[in-house]
Amino acid sequence: MKPIKLLQGSFSKADALDLIEALLRVKIAYHEQKIGSDSNEEDIKMREQRIKQLQDDLQEARKSIAALNQHMVTLSSVIEIG
Repeated sequence: MKPIKLLQGSFSKADALDLIEALLRVKIAYHEQKIGSDSNEEDIKMREQRIKQLQDDLQEARKSIAALNQHMVTLSSVIEIG
């Protein structure tokens, strides 16, 4: 299967941040849902750590976008199945 270009292009700072936040919210919600259904303590801890990392990544993205001197932000995200 060919890669899926999830994001590719230039976006305003606000739109770029909106897209990043939406994508990370979906991923965090996925892990939260799995925590509710997982009974394995090791899996739960791993998912909690992943959620924390995603939240940290979002904070870093906010800082990076805010620090840019340009109005447009280039985003690229590809899903490869293999």
